[in-house]
Amino acid sequence: MADERISLSEAARRSGVPAATLTRWAEERIVPVGGGRWTVAAAAQARVVARMRERGYSLEDLKAAGREGRLAFGVAEELFAEDEGTITVATIAAETGLEVELIERVLVMMGTPVDRRRDLTAEDAAALRLCAQVLDASFPLVAFLQLVRVYVQSLRHIAEAEIRLFHLYVHEPLIRDGVPELQMAEAMGDLAAEIMPLAAPLTEYLHNRYLRYYVEQDVVGHMETGGEQSTAEMELGHVAVTLCFIDLTGFTRFTEEEGDIEALDVVENFVATVEATLPREATIVKTIGDEVMVVSPDAAALTGWAVAFLGRFDRWPQPRVGIHSGDAVYRDGDYFGNSVNLAHRIVNRALAGEVLVTDRVAATLAGRADLQLEPIGDVSLKGFPVPTALFAVRAADG
Repeated sequence: MADERISLSEAARRSGVPAATLTRWAEERIVPVGGGRWTVAAAAQARVVARMRERGYSLEDLKAAGREGRLAFGVAEELFAEDEGTITVATIAAETGLEVELIERVLVMMGTPVDRRRDLTAEDAAALRLCAQVLDASFPLVAFLQLVRVYVQSLRHIAEAEIRLFHLYVHEPLIRDGVPELQMAEAMGDLAAEIMPLAAPLTEYLHNRYLRYYVEQDVVGHMETGGEQSTAEMELGHVAVTLCFIDLTGFTRFTEEEGDIEALDVVENFVATVEATLPREATIVKTIGDEVMVVSPDAAALTGWAVAFLGRFDRWPQPRVGIHSGDAVYRDGDYFGNSVNLAHRIVNRALAGEVLVTDRVAATLAGRADLQLEPIGDVSLKGFPVPTALFAVRAADG
């Protein structure tokens, strides 16, 4: 509990600050300690003060920040305290058989600066042992490094969202309500202690759920492309896929005229509608502002969805869609290459409420009585020396 009473010596141990300094900080109200009674929250705030001092902030600035409650979330660090590093990289390399250079590379990918001293904690060592087990199972190194990078990027994004949302919707309201700093720290610490442990089982559940989903999609992908292009004909790391970009036309102007909050609401509704209506076999790769990138093994189904999707929007700013089927390089959870660039150029040529596709996609729509194709000719696209044949797709009359 954040309000648990502890001794001065225990506060010094927890905060890493000498007892004499803690006493002085308490007397000067740098850290609020009622009647000399130290708590977990007060020790956590002292640790934050010490770290901010190392960054060059003055005690007066920190005193004011503490009084306003801006240091209160430091108590949550108690949930993630880790031991000091005592294991060398050389020791782990000898134990696991991993090369020192590979360990260094993995540590950098995980966010450890190159110039930081390489004394590893027990948790660091355990993670590297897991890495060694994956490689011992004959998983290719090039794929392993990409997988680590995806884990790091995804989980860093998750952790950032957790803390930022906690700050915006818990911490800031407490500051605005003028809650006393230690009371605020105790309340936030107790809430964090209650909800943070739920993240791991929820993450594991979602991970397993999506693993099952993508195993199925891998089988579907082989079935869809098996008759057109064999795996043996493709370069390592390439996949045959349909690429789709969707964005909002005139969104920059809309933001200027309507403001950031209204624009954000429009984007959230736009992305939520994509998520809620997308075909089962299709996947959102990423969202960048008002743009969404989607991939699918089924070009015809994705095109049919796109036409129906645009019909949901009848007010400015309206979406537009560009779709192309081809080979792409899959790396770090994303898709790269000429086909991706082409699909992105196509959406930039589409009008509001329009779906534009290449001839490869158009060929998959034969027999779709619900869709109507309109050739618009060979179009010159930036970065592509040969004009590209494009077709507008819309719902068939009636």
